[in-house]
Amino acid sequence: MPVTNLGILAHVDAGKTSLTERLLYEAGVIPQLGSVDRGTTQTDTLLLERQRGITIKSAVACLHLQGMIVNLIDTPGHPDFIAEVERALGVLDGAILILSAVEGVQPQTLILMRALRRLDVPTLLFVNKIDRSGADPDRVLDAIRARLGITAVPLAQVREPGSRSASVEPWDVGAEVFDPIVEGLANYDDEVLEAFANGMRPDPDQLRGKLAAETARTRLYPVFFGSALTGAGVELLMHGIRDLLPSSAEVRESGLSGRVFKIERGSAGEKIAYVRIFSGVVRVRDVVSFGPGHRDKVTRLAVFTSAGCVPAEAVEAGEIGKLWGLRAVRVGDPVGEVARPAPTLDFLRPTLETVVVPRSRREAGHLRAALDELAEQDPLISLRQDDERHELWLSLYGEVQKEVIAATLALDYGVEAEFRPSSPLYAERPLGIGEAVERLHEGGNPFLASVGLRVEPAPAGSGVAFRIEAERGRMPRAYFQAVEDTVRETLHKGLYGWQVIGCVIVQTEAGYVGKHGLGHQYFNKSMSSTGEDYRKLTPLVLMEALKQARTEVVEPVHRFHLEVPSDSLVPVMRALTRLGAVVLSQMARGSSTLLAGNLPALAVHDLQQALPVMTSGEGVLEVAFDHYQPVRGEAPVRRRTDANPLDRKNYLLTVQRGVAPNRAEHRNG
Repeated sequence: MPVTNLGILAHVDAGKTSLTERLLYEAGVIPQLGSVDRGTTQTDTLLLERQRGITIKSAVACLHLQGMIVNLIDTPGHPDFIAEVERALGVLDGAILILSAVEGVQPQTLILMRALRRLDVPTLLFVNKIDRSGADPDRVLDAIRARLGITAVPLAQVREPGSRSASVEPWDVGAEVFDPIVEGLANYDDEVLEAFANGMRPDPDQLRGKLAAETARTRLYPVFFGSALTGAGVELLMHGIRDLLPSSAEVRESGLSGRVFKIERGSAGEKIAYVRIFSGVVRVRDVVSFGPGHRDKVTRLAVFTSAGCVPAEAVEAGEIGKLWGLRAVRVGDPVGEVARPAPTLDFLRPTLETVVVPRSRREAGHLRAALDELAEQDPLISLRQDDERHELWLSLYGEVQKEVIAATLALDYGVEAEFRPSSPLYAERPLGIGEAVERLHEGGNPFLASVGLRVEPAPAGSGVAFRIEAERGRMPRAYFQAVEDTVRETLHKGLYGWQVIGCVIVQTEAGYVGKHGLGHQYFNKSMSSTGEDYRKLTPLVLMEALKQARTEVVEPVHRFHLEVPSDSLVPVMRALTRLGAVVLSQMARGSSTLLAGNLPALAVHDLQQALPVMTSGEGVLEVAFDHYQPVRGEAPVRRRTDANPLDRKNYLLTVQRGVAPNRAEHRNG
């Protein structure tokens, strides 16, 4: 039976979990509807999710739609948990992007739509909450076309929007009055264009087939309307899932290929990996490869069905399964022998960090172990330890996430922790070009390796790219990989101690000593190059190149959208000015004023705290990362807690400890 893995995505409070619940109910999977407010939904299983009424972790549920298995992946909507969404996107066959018929296109909607388009994920749009006061489906449809920049094709019309009796009527594809499908398809299909130009209509079945084909090619985006609360329009959406979205290709005979998109811990503390299988089959007791060079035996399997997640002997291509036994597995790891490129995503990395300390010193070890587990489940959240000051530093997306982590530590691990005020997680960008090289047996290079690197600035908003200009035959490929891996790791701490972004690193030189020597005949395996030589030498070369290029420290800036009562505009504007905000637009709408602009990341929480008082609880604030800007005044410095390659003498003393005596003698001689 064909399988579709379908992501449910939306801005927070647009109705993702409620729609998931409605789909499960309409498909007969659950006997009655759960409630987000009462904490009784099928996919919000964590105690914190039920208490707060928000989705924190992605969850999987399964239903059957007339000959098709649909795995629904309900993802968080709050921007503090964008990492959960990022991981889910890499395993989807299709998606439903939900918008509110009242609020329309919101900041997170834009971010999600950009990611879906970049990854070519076929997507249906569902305009929810048509029964709420203020619902305006036509306005939202116009905003979808204008702000999302897509060819949106409405497949229904709404009767009595904004009332409890709001209903949805599907357009009759064969009726002459219905032109949106024809108009949309005419942009991409010559046959439809010719018929449209001649005043003729293609056959309705042919139109449906062409619509499904263009949806799969992500050139058209069907739009549905409805209410997850009342069920209006949901049946039509279910037909759209079945008829318009592609299913997984059946490639069971190929080699095993999968990807881990979520990790949780079992009752005994064991790791459980959620894996989407792209090809092949994984069975209990199979020994599978995963991640960088790991292999383990699968000790237990479960697969998602309409009866829940049930034990299984095998998980096949297209399915999502839970795997036990992969002890070193991490989120994002590929599984199997067949390589499948990881999706390229550019969601924001965390922009804040905080110090976490246990309320009791006796709990320090438990706190570290608990945070290690949480960071393991979310690889975008980094944890670093300052042994000298006995401090743990945790990177964050926002204050809501901080509150959730604190509550998770208390509820799940029994550890009471205190979080100090958050500070910006700055970054560094190269200002120019810098180049450095360390060659074998020259200039006091104590390692059996040659490495040359050039640092170049890259456009704003880009990450780190690595290129090789050195002759690839100069050394084994594994050593080139060791250099690249070490470059990426070393760039987590630049000249000022912050992560380096927006740069291209080019390897310009390479050289090694083989077991028979290079230039000198050693005839001694212990005197030939190893990957460790490159991992220890590369930081010295890279930091010297960075010093030549120079870097500037930059701080994260968020774009904000703020709606306030017009009579509170003066105090709000004063607060924005005090917090360093730059207002870029101001527009009156009825008795409210809409403001948009930029705000330093550190000031977001202060504005969130002050807004209810200034607006009598009526202000609505939405924020999302926008860009980095140079820090004014003296650049902040982040203390290093490891070997510092900017201090050559002490770095070499640190990394050469434990070197075999014969190698150390050669290197220091």
